[in-house]
Amino acid sequence: MGKAQAILDGSFQPKQIYEQVAERIRADIRSGRIMADERLPSERELSSRFRVGRPAVREAIGALQNQGLVITRRNAGTYVSSDAMQRLSMTAAASAGVTDADVSPGATLDLRRILEPAIARRAAQRAKPDALAEHYLAQMASITDIDDPEQCALWNDSDRLFHRQLAVMTGDPLLVKVADVVASTMDQPLWKRLKDDGIYEAHRVQLYVSEHRLIYEAIVCGDADAAAMYVEQHVKRVGRDVVPR
Repeated sequence: MGKAQAILDGSFQPKQIYEQVAERIRADIRSGRIMADERLPSERELSSRFRVGRPAVREAIGALQNQGLVITRRNAGTYVSSDAMQRLSMTAAASAGVTDADVSPGATLDLRRILEPAIARRAAQRAKPDALAEHYLAQMASITDIDDPEQCALWNDSDRLFHRQLAVMTGDPLLVKVADVVASTMDQPLWKRLKDDGIYEAHRVQLYVSEHRLIYEAIVCGDADAAAMYVEQHVKRVGRDVVPR
């Protein structure tokens, strides 16, 4: 199938910016321009070199981490894995049946900034408590060790499903379908990688729990303005932690 035909029938998807950056870094590793165990340039340097924003660089590095091609050491930088060349060979063999790339976390956050305040307002118009939303809140509040893989997985699932449940609280099936799409992007490996890297301290988790509780209580009390404000501030905070600009 030619590219023109692929565009016409909708099967052609242009590469996201972070994918392009990740591919250029992979090319540097393949060519030996960046060697195994060598430290990558800083995010600022890569941003300048590739002429993209730092969020795209952060997302690209997250994708490379998920592929095992680089390792990030907190406060020490990002290094090419010692077995990167072997992994690249395996990746090339596996890409015969190419799968869709993860959605850019930055794009997910941009949509959430538009969508979620409107959802909160709509849900507040009904002003009804929701047992499942309260269940997710309780699960998030139960997290005591975010470094524990099981608790981290529980946190990610509860957080993602709580935001999806806010759409259920509107009573609007179409909003639920849209929220399902957003929730699916928050279940992708790249989102989880960047979120886990950005939210790794117990006090940060508790702050998020408090923000979720404020959103929920404003909705149940029927305060649409407060619900929209709280969710807007929360999503902004997530953006600063996950893909700071």
